[in-house]
Amino acid sequence: MSEESLTLYKLMILFMLDNLDFPLTNSQLSEFFVNHGYTSYFHLQQAINELADSEFIRGETIRNTTNYHLTDAGKEALSMFEAQISSPIKEDIMDYFAQKKYQLRREVDITADYQPLKKGEYMVQAQIKERGSLLLELNINVVSKEQAIAICDNWSAKSDEVYSQIMDTLLL
Repeated sequence: MSEESLTLYKLMILFMLDNLDFPLTNSQLSEFFVNHGYTSYFHLQQAINELADSEFIRGETIRNTTNYHLTDAGKEALSMFEAQISSPIKEDIMDYFAQKKYQLRREVDITADYQPLKKGEYMVQAQIKERGSLLLELNINVVSKEQAIAICDNWSAKSDEVYSQIMDTLLL
């Protein structure tokens, strides 16, 4: 892979993060780059790692997912070199956001993770955010790692239902 290509991929990542008001996950970035035929997964990972090493992006890991945020240094770098991203590429990115923005946001805004407590107990922290604001946070103490994993795995699919039930119960 040429240095010029790697630079373009980095600028595209910065552009993507700059045009959203929420972070993107590694898998969301990979979906765009690989499905649109821009580069391979491995070249994308190289670009992401170099951006993180240069502190142009910041990774935040929740369970098995890393969310990437644009840093001030990344914004500055993008402002100096954004012209190197062609209009068709920018249009591809913006079209992708137009089609997938709700899904992308939902994947980032609904999170669940667990931490071990004392022997045999785990604390599950499940959250629903909207535009960076915390709507709901549940901290649930469970007695096995299997229960903690099951709750985390099911949270994304069932969080809307749980939120609705809580609101209905408390408001009626």
